[in-house]
Amino acid sequence: MPKSQIISNFILFQIGWFACVIGASKQSPWLGVIVVAAIVVWHLSQSKQAKPELILLALALVIGGIYDQLMLSSGLISYQAHGWLASLVPAWILALWAVFVTVLNVSLRWMKDIKSHGKWLVAILFGAFGGPLAYMGAEKLGAVSLNNLPASYIALAVGWAILTPLLLVLSEKFDGFKV
Repeated sequence: MPKSQIISNFILFQIGWFACVIGASKQSPWLGVIVVAAIVVWHLSQSKQAKPELILLALALVIGGIYDQLMLSSGLISYQAHGWLASLVPAWILALWAVFVTVLNVSLRWMKDIKSHGKWLVAILFGAFGGPLAYMGAEKLGAVSLNNLPASYIALAVGWAILTPLLLVLSEKFDGFKV
């Protein structure tokens, strides 16, 4: 995979993340959704096969949506600017899951072969630290509130330590960038 594609993928992920989080903090949840939709369209246009990427996207939206719904329903996290009913996980959080999918087969490709070389541990640690850090960043920007410390951090660390390897395994099966 060309280095320029990896770099542009990473940059677009960052743009999508900030659009979602800042949009939510400014009570404009659909801003991030629109930006991420454009990023996903670009991502699909760059893939060799769009269908596996779409399947991966659908799976991640279901898995991630359920996870964040559990975080919301348990009171561990509160979200700003839902875009619809406050009892449901926000539209912009679902967009964050969609933009995360775009990095699995591109800029996080190096982590994908988690069945060998100790990459399971790398994926678990990446999730255990990266997930909570992303939510902490979103909290600092005013998009979320972590309500029950340290339980919120523990739930995020454990959840992302499970979800990251799971999504990487799914991305091996549904890889639209495979040669």
